[in-house]
Amino acid sequence: MSRAQRADLARQAQAIRRACVDQGMGAGQVAAAILQLLPDILPLEAWRWARGWSRPQALAAFLALYEAEGRPTPPVTTAMLCRWEHGTVAMSRDYEHMLCRLYGMSPNQLRPGAATASAPAETPRHPRSVTRRDGAVTVNGGSYDGEGINSMRRRTVLAAGLSIPLAALQRVDDALAVPPRSDSAELAQAAARLRAARRQFDRSELADLVAALPGLLASATAAAEQADTPAGWALVSATYRLATDTLSKVGSKPSARITADRAVLYAARSGDPVAAAASDRTLGMMLRSEGRPATAAAVMSRGIDNLEATGLSTTAQAALYLRLLSARAYTYAWAGDRARALEGIGEAERAAARIPAMQPTAAPFARLYRVDIHYALGDAGTALYAARGLRDDMYRTPERRGRLHTDLARAWWQWGKPEETAAELLAAYGHAPAEVTDRPSIRTIAAELVKQHPRVAGVRQLSKAISPRTAVTV
Repeated sequence: MSRAQRADLARQAQAIRRACVDQGMGAGQVAAAILQLLPDILPLEAWRWARGWSRPQALAAFLALYEAEGRPTPPVTTAMLCRWEHGTVAMSRDYEHMLCRLYGMSPNQLRPGAATASAPAETPRHPRSVTRRDGAVTVNGGSYDGEGINSMRRRTVLAAGLSIPLAALQRVDDALAVPPRSDSAELAQAAARLRAARRQFDRSELADLVAALPGLLASATAAAEQADTPAGWALVSATYRLATDTLSKVGSKPSARITADRAVLYAARSGDPVAAAASDRTLGMMLRSEGRPATAAAVMSRGIDNLEATGLSTTAQAALYLRLLSARAYTYAWAGDRARALEGIGEAERAAARIPAMQPTAAPFARLYRVDIHYALGDAGTALYAARGLRDDMYRTPERRGRLHTDLARAWWQWGKPEETAAELLAAYGHAPAEVTDRPSIRTIAAELVKQHPRVAGVRQLSKAISPRTAVTV
């Protein structure tokens, strides 16, 4: 796992802890929530985060236990604690015993994959949900089943009061389980609805688009079933791809994975190589978000190979080829494979230069991916250097312009520059407010910036922008 991925997990864990503490949960319940929502984390690190300690703070408290007992101070360092937390080095029985005392946990709770029940001194609380008028739900406490597993509904950490009502997301889930019937069976009408929905995505009108997804998917499927043509099934695949992009952006990852799988199936039924490759890109991105970069890269490579077989004779084929090359390079970066990531983005930039019909948009597209790749590799300085010369007018839609600034904000935040981070988030908000308020990863940065640096220039304005949705919920 790369440094950037670990930093991102740490930020998410901090947000989970704040949400749980605000609801009156103890450290055991906080650790359980972190382990459930962040399955890549091992218990020892989750319990440290549940206490709100940095590694140096945890180490100081650990050594103080020995001093309090009059025992010699052991030669433990933060580097050793880090290796224990990541499971790369085993610890002695004595160290394990003292760490359990330190965190108030049992030895069983220290085992990877063990039940994450509350510490003995804590009483598990039953959940109590409060639904507001806008449909946002705050979950108080967490219940535990007979196996000691936290039974809070697994959700990505979202900011309370997002403009995406929970009821709208639930309607999408219901529609995926039991697809609604549509009165519309005209392929042209379904295609028009898809174009309108794409414009909503480009304008970053995410709440309206989520609300429209059930009907959009139903009409496209009904039209394709009636026409039963390759074009019809390609249309359904494109509709599911748009659903995936939308649901993934707002943090509804399980539903996005379902729509990505269906996009691949319908693309195969269409026989259209562009639809198949585009769906491979969408599925690959979901696999990457699940922590499966090798499989993600393999799926994207399949799409690249199939596109190359077409000869890249059309602008659509060449443009999609560029997108797949860029996405695969980014996947390599998140896997920590610097060599293949940089080689891959170089190949994408060369492909961009060969697409005259897309100029001047192709080169800025690839350049922004280079920024993201260096960010994923944990090299914020190089990422920001790669971004020099990128301007708003190089990107056609509000969503892309907002994405430019949120990507830069991530790099500044990784580099520890709060003022520059605030400036980029405000710029993103100016182009596409939902890119800041409705993307969980970006909203987490904004919330932490407001909390940690309230006096930095621009932070007060940013706080006002997100103030109706300040609390974080699980």
